[in-house]
This record gives sequence, C-alpha cells and structure tokens, in this order.
Amino acid sequence: MAFTKFKFTFAKKYYLFNMKHAYVFPGQGAQFSGMGKELYDSNEQSRKIIQLADEILGFEISKIMFEGTAEELKETKVTQPAVFIHSIAAYLSLDNPEPIATAGHSLGEFSALVAAGALDFESALRLVAQRALAMQKACEIQESTMAAILGLDDAIIEEICATITNEIVVPANYNSPGQLVISGTISGIDLACEKLLEAGAKRALKLPVGGAFHSPLMAPAKEELKKAIEATNFKTPNCPIYQNVDALPYSDPEKIKENLINQLVSPVKWTQTVENMAKDGIESFVECGPGRVLQGLIKKVNRQFQTQGIA
Repeated sequence: MAFTKFKFTFAKKYYLFNMKHAYVFPGQGAQFSGMGKELYDSNEQSRKIIQLADEILGFEISKIMFEGTAEELKETKVTQPAVFIHSIAAYLSLDNPEPIATAGHSLGEFSALVAAGALDFESALRLVAQRALAMQKACEIQESTMAAILGLDDAIIEEICATITNEIVVPANYNSPGQLVISGTISGIDLACEKLLEAGAKRALKLPVGGAFHSPLMAPAKEELKKAIEATNFKTPNCPIYQNVDALPYSDPEKIKENLINQLVSPVKWTQTVENMAKDGIESFVECGPGRVLQGLIKKVNRQFQTQGIA
C-alpha cells in the first residue's frame, strides 16, 4: 500500500493519520525535476521550510528543484540539499506525526534526525551542504566509483571484496536481500565485478556516480564533516533513531554524532536496519521524500510490512 501526493480516499487518510509509524527518509539519487513543487503549492508548512532553505543556502535552490534539468539537479551543491529539503517538507506536511522511530538511507539520516527532534532544520541543512561539498572534494582526490551487485549472498560479496588486497573495494550499501552496492577504486571495482559475476551474481552494474561513497576513500570528507558535526548542537531525540553504521537504535546525542561522523566511511546497513526495526515491533513504515525507493527495498526484506509514501 502506498500513499503519494495526497491523493487519498477518506478511509486511507484516516488509516495514515491515526497510526503510529516509523518514518524513513531516502538518500542521494532520489531527486527529480519538479521535486517539492506540489508540496510548496499545497501546504503552508512545506512552503515555509522551502523558502527558509533558500535563505539559509543563499541561492534559490527551490527554483532548481521545481524547474531544473536532471543535469542541474546533479550539481554537488544542489543534489543532497534538495533531497533533504524535499524530505522534510514532506514530513512537515503531515498533521502532528508521532514517529515511534526514524531512519534514513545515507543522506536520509539527516532527515531522520530532524524528524526525531535531534537536530533543527537549519543546522541539519548546513551540515548537509557541507557534507556534499566535502564528499565532492574527496572524490576529486582519486578516481573511484560504485557498482550494484544483484542476486548474490552478502557473505560471498564480502569474501570476494576481501580477496582484492591491492585495491580498495568494500561493501557500501546493504540495500535489500540480493542487492548490495560495492565501493572503491575504478580498477578495484572492475576486478570485483568480474569476480562476482564468475561467482554467480546475476548482474554487476557500475553506477553513474563520481566517487566511492561509504568507503575509506571518503576519509578526507569524514575529517572535514567531523569538525562541523562536533560544533553543532544535537538534542536528545523524541524517539530512537536507527543509524546506518550498525543498524541499531540510538537516543544519546554524543553517540548519534559519533555514528554520523563514521557513516561516511562505513557501509549503509539498510537491510539490517529494517530487520532490526521489525524485531523491535515495527511493521509500518512511512517514506517521506522524493521517490519510492525505500518502500521497494523494505518490501524486499519482508512483503508483509506496511509501507506508505509522502512525496
């Protein structure tokens, strides 16, 4: 079941707004031309937050979100802030959401922190903007990339990556059972893809990204972001936040900071996050933000989970 763009029947609307949910937030790659425009036009809270984002960033990111081309939306200073802004605008369009937990995929973890009350919007947006630029700088130090490996057990992928010792190749995104993204140097990824196909992977698809995110190659970005995160005030959240680095729930601001810093060089354990949330009794997930990627990944973990979307 998925609810998008406020096209609800009365029964569906009652169901959505009268249940407690875990709220989840997408990461980079969910952007599209026109993103956030319907929220801006239809909801006052969403409109205010998008206008505030323009002021904080010092340029009209809203214009690029609403009218920009795919190429313009790929610009470093635009992509990550745009997805974050859209996600929070979607979340704030709800009437008094009461999350029992939050989680986000990579960049989406910043949205999850805002939704849980651990960070205010302005602080989070400034961190997201700094994160994007720091990651871009790290990408320019050494050519690197990522590849999606489909149809192979995680353990086999981990084992094969570990055998490549003369290059950097590591698991980066545990997206769902049978879908794991690896990250590393160009030659390392090429070699790993070859070995993984030989081992029985259905596909080894190199991704159109400019760097090896969530790998040791992001160490320079980690150090830059660390200073900004440590200088930012984090509050005790209103509900647990399941964080990417180990897929466990956290409420202590200092631990949340530490995990957020380490996230850039650690794999995103999304499959494990969904599994742990389910073990803790969560069966209903609302994805707030552009696209429906997380709803699809959650269903691949367990088709019995209820998923909805606010885009």
